Amino acid sequence: MRAYEVTVDVEARLEAAFVRYMVDKHIPEILGTGCFEAIRFETAGPGRYRTRYEAARAEDLERYLAAHTEAFRADFATHFPEGCRPSRETWTQVQAWRAEAP
Repeated sequence: MRAYEVTVDVEARLEAAFVRYMVDKHIPEILGTGCFEAIRFETAGPGRYRTRYEAARAEDLERYLAAHTEAFRADFATHFPEGCRPSRETWTQVQAWRAEAP
């Protein structure tokens, strides 16, 4: 599994609009590319958000990065030209554990 994480620090004045944009538009459109099997949108507290895009295979993530990121980043910049500072990382799963059912 490959994960692509985008963390965004959002100014307080933009927070409500940012959350609406992510939930109603951005994330559903990215899920619609078929590149990811799951997407998680999380907050660490006021003004700090993380979106984790989970791809089953490295090829799926590479396809997203090559074919889709430019348009999605441009759309994001149109909606939030200032006040949002994203950072991005790609993660490769080494191993996973699950709790056993009681």
